[in-house]
Amino acid sequence: MDPPTTTNDSILCPSQSPVCPRPHWGSHPRPMGTPSAIRDPIPCPPSNGYPQCHWGPHPRSVGTPRAIRDPIPCPPTNGYPQCHQGPHPQPMDTHQCFWAPSPSSPYSCGCHSAPGTLPVPPVPPVRRSHMWPRPFVKPRPFYHTKPRPRSALRVLQGAVAARGRLEQRPPRRTLCSALRDVTSGGAEARPRPAGSTMSSESSKKRKPKVIRTDGVPAEGKRGKGDTDQETQTLLWRVSTKLEDPSGICMVPSNPPDARYYSEESEVDLRDPIKDYELYRETCQELQRLMAEIQELKSRGIKENASEIDERRVQSCVHFMTLKKLNRLAHIRLKKGRDQTHEAKQKVDAYHLQLQNLLYEVMHLQKEITKCLEFKSKHEEIELVSLEEFYKEAPPEISRPAITLTEPHQQTLARLDWELEQRKRLAEKYKECLTSKEKILKEIEVKKEYLSSLQPRLNSIMQASLPVQEYLFMPFDQAHKQYETARHLPPPLYVLFVQASAYGQACDKKLVVAIEGSVEEAKALYKPPEDSQDDESDSDAEEEQTTKRRRPTLGVQLDDKRKEMLKRHPLSVTLDLKCKDENVLHLTFHYLMNLNVMTVKAKVTTAMEMTTAISAGDLLSPDSLLNCLYPGDHGRKTPNPANQFQFDKVGILTLSDYVTELGHPYVWVQKLGGLHFPKDQPQHTVAADNSLSASHMELTVKLLRSRLQSRLALHKQFASLEHGVVPVSSECQQLFPTKIVSRLVKWTAIPYEDYAELPYTKDVIEAGLAEDTHLYYMALIERGTAKLQAAVVLNPGYSTLPPVFSLCLNWKGERNSSNDDNIRAMESEVNVYYKELWGPKPGYQLLTNQLQRLCMVLDVYLETEPHDPSVEGPKEFPQEKMCLRLVRGPLRLKPFKFNYPQGFFSHR
Repeated sequence: MDPPTTTNDSILCPSQSPVCPRPHWGSHPRPMGTPSAIRDPIPCPPSNGYPQCHWGPHPRSVGTPRAIRDPIPCPPTNGYPQCHQGPHPQPMDTHQCFWAPSPSSPYSCGCHSAPGTLPVPPVPPVRRSHMWPRPFVKPRPFYHTKPRPRSALRVLQGAVAARGRLEQRPPRRTLCSALRDVTSGGAEARPRPAGSTMSSESSKKRKPKVIRTDGVPAEGKRGKGDTDQETQTLLWRVSTKLEDPSGICMVPSNPPDARYYSEESEVDLRDPIKDYELYRETCQELQRLMAEIQELKSRGIKENASEIDERRVQSCVHFMTLKKLNRLAHIRLKKGRDQTHEAKQKVDAYHLQLQNLLYEVMHLQKEITKCLEFKSKHEEIELVSLEEFYKEAPPEISRPAITLTEPHQQTLARLDWELEQRKRLAEKYKECLTSKEKILKEIEVKKEYLSSLQPRLNSIMQASLPVQEYLFMPFDQAHKQYETARHLPPPLYVLFVQASAYGQACDKKLVVAIEGSVEEAKALYKPPEDSQDDESDSDAEEEQTTKRRRPTLGVQLDDKRKEMLKRHPLSVTLDLKCKDENVLHLTFHYLMNLNVMTVKAKVTTAMEMTTAISAGDLLSPDSLLNCLYPGDHGRKTPNPANQFQFDKVGILTLSDYVTELGHPYVWVQKLGGLHFPKDQPQHTVAADNSLSASHMELTVKLLRSRLQSRLALHKQFASLEHGVVPVSSECQQLFPTKIVSRLVKWTAIPYEDYAELPYTKDVIEAGLAEDTHLYYMALIERGTAKLQAAVVLNPGYSTLPPVFSLCLNWKGERNSSNDDNIRAMESEVNVYYKELWGPKPGYQLLTNQLQRLCMVLDVYLETEPHDPSVEGPKEFPQEKMCLRLVRGPLRLKPFKFNYPQGFFSHR
């Protein structure tokens, strides 16, 4: 049957057509017998049983599915894609070259003299429908390798060269005699030409060759092939002469062919276990021969040269045995790999069939699921209930006699009733629209009237501004503040409302205001505009920025931290005025992402104050509001959820950003109505007006008291630095008229220096000294005696008194640990501090304590007994009147001053 000549019509490939090797399921785009069908890149439709039968690598005949799946391309010759392994002997225009099987193999082309590849059993195609897609499975590559035949002539030349060398040495009889017998008795052996003897070094470097043949050459031709055959026969005869010492021959005694020797066929006849035993015995024999050669050489006798040569020859024979066994092992390994690869090919074919079946099953399951999940549109319509339908629908629509028994008719009737109802509602909707338009017109008229009224009201308000200023009633300013307060976040709004209410009701000197950009605050709550042009422009800008430079990981983390610590654009300010016209400015901010409030403080004095070096930290914003409530340092965030937010952006603690953002004190959160309970964490914390109102009055009083106490300390420190202890007239009765000891030095010291002092350990262990407190050093002198006083000033001064630690340098170092009177002096200052409070609110406590310290130092030095070993008058004569100089077993001195009698007594 001639192949079809048309190329465009769809041709169904019947199973009886001699052109197609296998039946296909579906239409064929072009006839398969024409060369154009092979040249053109036109794939078969995916409905056929094969992945591709055109235009692709055809390692073997096209008729087998196995040949189609193996990805072994033929060498490209003559510009055509080859479908066989090797060059094509016949032109490509004949389709019989591709489809006619050869008598030798059903899978190769009839135009070849020998099969190109090993025959592979065909795999039956999978019957598929033209509507099913097919998954692509990448085939496994398969490589055919053929053992390379080695030249036997070189092996023979090496043997003859060895024979020439052995003839010069008579003691070497084993190998030389075998070669001589073979070369002299062989009629087919060719004489060795002159000069063909190889050097010993080249013979050692050259590896022995094994003659391998895959078939018998054609008869009737002699030439170089005949010479190779004679050489092979001669080599086999030489190998039969070489036996190992145990008597086992290296090659079989009866070769399959007298002229050809194949190690591949010998592998099947030999036992691997026996070869292993031969290998082990050969190695042992080699070890023994090497040991004997070493022993003979060590003796150094010339007569042993023949024995050494003989053992060398035996060692060479054993080395040939090892090479023989090595080749056999490699041949066995290759055969095992070939068998494994063939088994893998079969498994791959079956696996491909399984994948095709699973794909078909999955496709069917999807189709079934689609059919089961099909929903009609009427199911999405919410229909009235059956009771309302039969109650409200007219009988000509409901038809109870029919619809009660037939669900389909019932559904149709309900849909008809739904349609009627929607028509009525549509008419009613139109009527409502007309009434709505009328109402809208009336509203527009009223809006125009009100808009014309607004300018008139503004002019009236502007005209009333002088009256408001004269009557101290700033209605216009308050109105603007309340309009701005609408854009505050909830915590700041609560603070603004409660502070304004408290200022109007209780404290006229409290001024509340709002600062910041209102436009930015409005922009925070505006929804993003859906503009395609803006989005396209922003995308283009982002692409340009990304092309220019990509932000590094550090830059991204910095941006995330800034976004995390972002403040609200608006802030609330409180101005607390004192009686002396000093003002404390407080600015409250709200961190939107952390949901906490912070505060910044600033002090404005009515008069310019003298700057004291030791008073530098008294009015600083970082320490002014510390511990307003006990334990509230303002270094950590009060919101427990912030720590998890900090971990995401790499923030260790909020104290690193306090200088920029402000201190998140707990009392600040309460003023904003925020409460973060530690025992019961909450997801969202809302601002509470009642919480803010309950803390407003007490907090304002504490803030004003803190400002006044710090200003009083600032004035006192200016005098203390000049060596003057200021004592008010109300406190003069607490001290005698004459105090000889005087203050020499007053300086501020850091916490680290205070902790290093040996006489302050008791105060630190008692928890009375923390890093948030203020530390000072006072030096009091009288004569050669020097009293050092380390002072701890609590931020809550004067509610909490300062703590003194004393050390007297006079005739040695004396402190509370080695002198009971020094401990008594500390008690007079630290324990009986209430006597030194003076008039309320007790801002003179520190100076009174220093004055008492000078007084008790005079008593201590004047009551000290005179040393008789020292000549001259007493260094510190007694000027204070004391009832008793010492008392009790501790020999305590009288440090209590009695006014108005003017004498000192014991407590």
